[in-house]
Amino acid sequence: MNTQTKPKIPVALTIAGSDSGGGAGIQADLRTFAFHCVHGTSAITCVTAQNTLEVARIDAMPIEAVIAQIHAVVEDIGVHAAKTGMLLNEEIIAAVAQEVEALQIENLVVDPVMVSRTGAQLISDDAVQALRHVLIPKATIVTPNRYETQILTGLEINSLDDMKAAAQMIHRELETNAVLVKGGGMQENLRGIDIYFDGQNLETLSTKLIDTENTHGTGCTLSAAIAANLARGKDLLTSVQQAKNYLTSALSHALNIGNGQGPVGHFFPLLKKEMYL
Repeated sequence: MNTQTKPKIPVALTIAGSDSGGGAGIQADLRTFAFHCVHGTSAITCVTAQNTLEVARIDAMPIEAVIAQIHAVVEDIGVHAAKTGMLLNEEIIAAVAQEVEALQIENLVVDPVMVSRTGAQLISDDAVQALRHVLIPKATIVTPNRYETQILTGLEINSLDDMKAAAQMIHRELETNAVLVKGGGMQENLRGIDIYFDGQNLETLSTKLIDTENTHGTGCTLSAAIAANLARGKDLLTSVQQAKNYLTSALSHALNIGNGQGPVGHFFPLLKKEMYL
């Protein structure tokens, strides 16, 4: 019998959709986990046929399959942090929320994927309400973009003060632990500025603005990096700050592939400059 103690390897779980183009979804999440030296596991909620130009098709996974994937990971490997991405419909959202509670999954990062950075709604109104009332209250942190923030609060988000008010409103009314209102969809000097609020600390977080059109998967990457840092035992604010720094570096090495919006360069230290410019 082998009595040797196994090393404590950080493990993170992504519960999200598959992006056939490799720029977002579980593909981006697993690359981000790997960069942070965290073992990545996954539960696929839907399969998309997409590239840098469009999402041509989305097929939801059966509820039972989503649940089985989560159970298989948690019951054997264990999970130190988890993140959610595209959950697609009300039924999947409810099932994921139920499993998070039943399996006592901690350090949950909810990326409320419901509106693109251009403002296009991606899921039904019923699914939005399920996110609001069933899943977000269980989050360690929720990371809405500008348009998702507007839907969650009913506020128009046009200024830094609007972002601050929205972060506090989401924290109060949706009873989540912490909020990161992302400024990637904001205009001019507010691009790249995020607002963090955890009930006590109201922080304005900014990094260098990267001028690139290849930004596919930024939301997935940021939330996955936060989860990876939490899995490594870092506190929440530090996890967010370091995740922002990582995303900025990945954006500065974004990949110019396909004929549309390329993805960020998750493994930027391995890339030679002439390969991606």
